[in-house]
Amino acid sequence: MEDKRSWFDRAIADEGTSHKILVDGLNIAYTVWGAEKLPGVLLLHGSNAHRRWWQFVAPFLSQYFRVAAMDLSGHGDSDWRAQYSGKAFAEEARTVIRAAALGDNPYVVAHSFGGFVGLELGHYFGAELGGIIFADFTVAPRERYIEWGLQRSQTGAVARPTRVYATRAAALERFRLIPEQPCGHPDIVSYLGEHALRSVPGGYTWKFDPTLFDELEMGVDQVDKFIGLPCRSAVLLGEHSKDEGAQDAEHMRQISNGNLPILTLPDTHHHFMLDDPMASLMAISGLLSAWHQQSA
Repeated sequence: MEDKRSWFDRAIADEGTSHKILVDGLNIAYTVWGAEKLPGVLLLHGSNAHRRWWQFVAPFLSQYFRVAAMDLSGHGDSDWRAQYSGKAFAEEARTVIRAAALGDNPYVVAHSFGGFVGLELGHYFGAELGGIIFADFTVAPRERYIEWGLQRSQTGAVARPTRVYATRAAALERFRLIPEQPCGHPDIVSYLGEHALRSVPGGYTWKFDPTLFDELEMGVDQVDKFIGLPCRSAVLLGEHSKDEGAQDAEHMRQISNGNLPILTLPDTHHHFMLDDPMASLMAISGLLSAWHQQSA
């Protein structure tokens, strides 16, 4: 029977199956959709975000793929680390790939800060991957690289704790996408805000670890890691994205001898999977299906 519900209602109704797996003694949360016989895809979120950023793509993508979306440590329902590193994030992602039964040579779709994690995963374990889609994440030339990590040494201060709000409603009023952008689907933003909160003494605060970037070094060698990837890659951009980490796609094309697929989703911003989930779905599934056919 034809399902006549809107894509929003269909996505909300299919929250997948959620699990936790231990990595370095930390609980790492992830959610799975789709049959194990299908080719696997791991979805990675950006900084201060969580796995439900992919809620409006993952259930539909699971028609064609076994899909897992994870909360990186320091985010969502996963535990926080005393010290973060690219290698540690890569190990988390690799462990979730195996625990979620994503099979041999799974694909990775990595948004924003998740693109850094995807790059680290590809650097250390790329021979095990089918390919990486960098979603509004690019690597800059060495001479223009800006280090977003190592904030303690750069500023001499530690990050402040997240603000505690007396009520859930008061916190949700302050929820914003970063960088700030319009979103034509306010119900999506509300849904993400609901999943971004945790209860603490005195009220509610955000789930992310504000000290994430205090000691984490993202590294000027990102461009070298990209050039050395042993797996395929592509870039998917929001047309109107203002994110500073998503402005060097043409540089990536040049250093890959013009062979890097770069797609831009019209009339979308940095969080394009929220602006236009169905266009995002089609672009991602198209790229991944083509790669999978080439590997068959």
